[in-house]
Amino acid sequence: MSKLPSPHGDKLIALLENGKLPKGDIEKLKEAIQKYKEWVASFEQIHGNSSSKIEQCVKSLNAYKNFIEIDLIFCSKDDFLYRQKGQLKLDNTVLEEFLPLFVNCIFKDIIKEKHLLIGPTTCISGIRFDSSLINEKPGGGIELRQKDQDFAISKKLFIKASHYENFDSSSIRETNIAYLACECKTNLDKTMFQEASATALDLKSTVPSAKYLLLCEWLDMTPISTSTTAIDEIIILRKAKRLGSQDRKDFSTYQDRQAKLEQYRDFIKSHPYAVDTFTRFVEHIESLIIDAEEGAILSRGYF
Repeated sequence: MSKLPSPHGDKLIALLENGKLPKGDIEKLKEAIQKYKEWVASFEQIHGNSSSKIEQCVKSLNAYKNFIEIDLIFCSKDDFLYRQKGQLKLDNTVLEEFLPLFVNCIFKDIIKEKHLLIGPTTCISGIRFDSSLINEKPGGGIELRQKDQDFAISKKLFIKASHYENFDSSSIRETNIAYLACECKTNLDKTMFQEASATALDLKSTVPSAKYLLLCEWLDMTPISTSTTAIDEIIILRKAKRLGSQDRKDFSTYQDRQAKLEQYRDFIKSHPYAVDTFTRFVEHIESLIIDAEEGAILSRGYF
């Protein structure tokens, strides 16, 4: 399997090279980079059955994410890191990097056996042919519509098309086909839900058997049923709603954040990433890549 993607690690390195980074944050950022390296390496030391691995992985995620979110960003004596969270994407790329590490830890042998790709990637979401009798193009003018996925379990796909049996004047396109795709959100609101619904429909119109999951840390909307959409499931990883705007408005300066530090730390630590939400995520993957034995199907009575 190819090297796993490192969207979060790349952001840390890019920030260290950012000329706008306050000098007071440099040493803490270097500490974060060292912790990041140790965090990634720690997944090689996780062993045991599936349940034990899930628990160890989620425990590691909580510890590392809390350091980034609280120690590095919230406790910074300058306001740059907190105010630029949306642009810097330090905290919300942690989950994007965790998912490939996590899935590889649980399904490493199967991923290698089936030559699967895991992580953020661009996958096919539609195909059309832009050609006519007057303006004939190679391969019928095959065009692919593609979508960047925050996380996918996919395989390489090469599509070759021609008007001729011997594939003369053919056109070849390279893409990835997603068997499971995930949209990752820090805070899920109604607009994001609607956008994900459209993306899921595009994916399943092209790959009907694919699964589409929406993963969010915090819920920022009234729950809406996914039954009328192409989304298979929404998983709220922290099982909680977002901290209210009446509290977040007091976090803009270092003095304000210090005054609210205990409240913020208590809120984050009282709503950790939940082990059973990631267990649910693993179950979705198992339904795609692990063949159920006949005996198990007969035992439960359905398939």
